[in-house]
Formats: sequence, C-alpha cells, structure tokens
Amino acid sequence: MGLLVDGIWRERWYDTDKSEGRFERFESTFRNWITADGAAGPTGRGGFKAEAGRYHLYVANSCPWAHRSLIWRKLKGLEDTISISIADSRKHPEGWHFREGDGLIPDTVNGASQLHQIYTKAEPNYTGRVTVPTIWDRETETIVNNESSEIVRMFNAAFDGNGATELDLYPQSLRDEIDVVNDRIYRTVNNGVYRAGFATSQQAYEEAVGPLFETLDWLDDRLGDRRYLLGETLTEADWRLFVTLIRFDLAYYGNFKCNLRRIQDYANLWGYTLELYQRPGIAETIDLGQMKAGYYTIEAVNPTQIVPVGPDIDFHQPHGRG
Repeated sequence: MGLLVDGIWRERWYDTDKSEGRFERFESTFRNWITADGAAGPTGRGGFKAEAGRYHLYVANSCPWAHRSLIWRKLKGLEDTISISIADSRKHPEGWHFREGDGLIPDTVNGASQLHQIYTKAEPNYTGRVTVPTIWDRETETIVNNESSEIVRMFNAAFDGNGATELDLYPQSLRDEIDVVNDRIYRTVNNGVYRAGFATSQQAYEEAVGPLFETLDWLDDRLGDRRYLLGETLTEADWRLFVTLIRFDLAYYGNFKCNLRRIQDYANLWGYTLELYQRPGIAETIDLGQMKAGYYTIEAVNPTQIVPVGPDIDFHQPHGRG
C-alpha cells in the first residue's frame, strides 16, 4: 500500500503515529462530474458530458468503494456505455496492478500496468493515494473523478436519456432520509471496518469496533419491520451498505478483527444480504476469490499474506424474505 509523492511512487503505509493509532482516510482529489449537458456539477469544473464510449472505469473486485460503481453500472444498464478495467486485487508493491487473468481486465485504453500511471498521466506531479474507482475521460485524457459516492450519483442520473435504464436509486422524496442513513453507515460501518482493521493501538481499535456493532444491531432492528432501509423502496443506501455486508464474514470478521458477531448471526441483516446478492445481475459484479485475496494480502494487517480456505458461505441459499 503506497502513494504518489510529486509523481513518484512511494511504498508507504498510513501514518498512524500522528493519530494515536487511528486510521484516517484520505479525501479523494479528483472531483469533477459527468453531467447530461456537460455543465459543472456540485464540485470541480465542467466539460464532461455524458456520452457513450467516452468514459472508462478503473476498478478492483476486492474494493467495496469500486464495487459500488460496478453495481450502479449494472443496474443502470451502462455496460456498453462505460468500459472497464479490473485490477488484480492481490496487493502489489506498486499498488493496483493490471494483468491478464481470470476475472481481470487489463487497461485497454492507456496500456498502463499500474493505476498510478493513470494518475500521473492526468497530473504528472500528483501527490496522494491512488484509489479505485477512478473514471477516465478518453476525450480530454484526464481523470474525471475518484470519489465513489459521487460516481454512483453520476451513474444514477447523468446518462438517463442516453442509454441508461430507467431507475432512480436517489429519489427526490427520500433524499434527506437517505443522506442521514448513509452518513451513519459510512462513519461506523463502511469506514468503520477499516478503522478497526487498520488501527495500530488498542484504544483506536475499540473506538471503531464498538460503534460498528452498535450500528449493525441498529440496522438489524430497523430491518425487522421493513423490507429495505427506507421501507419498501430499494435505494442507494441499501447498495452502499451491501458492499460492506457481502465482505464482512469473508474478510472483516477475521482479518480486520471485527469478530464480535458475523452477519450470518443477524436474523434480518443476513436474509437482507442474501436477497440483495440474489437480485438480477448483482452476482455478476462479485468475485469472491479476488475479494478475499485482496484483504488477506495486505501485509500490514496479515504479514504472512496467507489467504484462508474458508469460510464456506452459500450466498444462493433461500433468503426467507418472500
């Protein structure tokens, strides 16, 4: 795990000495938006009009943030509109790495072997983490955005009328409630597992793992009297939660020490996870082998980088939710 410093790759783990063992996530730096007419979005500059074949998405199967973008690409029917490259999830000395292999797709747009080469092509003196998902614009030859929460909002609306499926996962009438639910889930669950797994002090770990399971308990209770997080409507909030739930028992429970309870131990959350996995097209966005290998080859967390054989989980079992 490293980063670019003035355009030069450095192998460097997160500096938790300054934060008393707490993992602190870097903010995404490319924040332009693809819009229907090319006008500027909420952040960044304009000039990125929604057009079929113009944009390329860089992802990795282990990364939950990248998985969000793959789910939206699938649900919105954008596979023929936005091309992709899938990096090897196993950790490489120079970060996300592209190669031939089962379930992997090399970089057919820029011919890069490492994702950091895409970042320096866009900004030669770039300093910061190199992350997936990243959207590349073929026309201007630059990175549009590398913030997953914004990428899914673009996919949700920007290509409507330009080949996208009619589906709104962020409906106007539910936005305020979605934002509130998203905020708690992001802080304590989506990012909470990383705050626990990457902590380098007991105090920092316990500060993360407590709220994580408090929120999982809250979510399980919430799903006791409703189908989805916002009721009967499947929204953005559900899919943002799902990408963490599907990885939890496979990786976070063991490798990140989030082992108070498994998702399988929650009556409502487990059935909910199975139902979402079994929605049409979703399993196609998931590579369980790459997913698990990506986490267990993080040397700072698992120095031997041995990938366990288990757990053996059947995500196709009946979910019992009607």
